[in-house]
Amino acid sequence: MINIVEVEGIEVYAYHGCMEEEARLGGKYIVDIAINTDFSKSGETDHLIDTIDYVAVRKIVIEEMAIRSKLIEHVGYRILNRFKNSFTGPNTFKIKVRKLNPPIEGTVKEVAITIEG
Repeated sequence: MINIVEVEGIEVYAYHGCMEEEARLGGKYIVDIAINTDFSKSGETDHLIDTIDYVAVRKIVIEEMAIRSKLIEHVGYRILNRFKNSFTGPNTFKIKVRKLNPPIEGTVKEVAITIEG
């Protein structure tokens, strides 16, 4: 059985980007996570140990977003690798990193990358 655990709208202030201003001033990011997993055991036992802990998901995102990168693609892959090393089982992960108000000429609400693996 495949189930999905989602943690959406993780808001982070971080310092990613290729421009020096981004490293100095930072910006707002939103990260969405979806994990395909089998949590049928936790449905029976009602024990947190038998499923994906939402707190652990958010903690990994916050820790990886705190490490400066030039590209949000780089941050996304770091998050993916941490998830793969932290959560056992036949899980697949979908990570979306959104950078709000990027420093692009003209009005751009956000840019985003999505990684599945």
